[in-house]
Amino acid sequence: QVQLVESGGDLVQPGGSLRLSCAASRSIFFNYDVLGWYRQAPGKEREFVADINWRSGSRKYADFVKGRFTIFRDNAKNTVYLQMNSLKPEDTAVYYCRGSRTTVVVWGQGTQVTVSS
Repeated sequence: QVQLVESGGDLVQPGGSLRLSCAASRSIFFNYDVLGWYRQAPGKEREFVADINWRSGSRKYADFVKGRFTIFRDNAKNTVYLQMNSLKPEDTAVYYCRGSRTTVVVWGQGTQVTVSS
């Protein structure tokens, strides 16, 4: 059984920081090529935030988070993280962890991030 479980979402003031965690089953963490983060705000489509490729080690970021967010993984803990700094109100969304391999895609249930004063 494959599984992705997000945690770390919270209410934070603008300019603050959060670290999101995605705990993955070992089959996903080591056998899926890409683990990453997407987000979906009310009234908007789900959008790409960041990902990391297990095979190449490469990282990708959406333009709107470059310089503020960092994705990294801990192989010993089967966990991928999203460190979010300098948060803005427009970062408010449900953040989803995503794993993919060829045409197979799995999603976590999401964690709510709210940036508000």
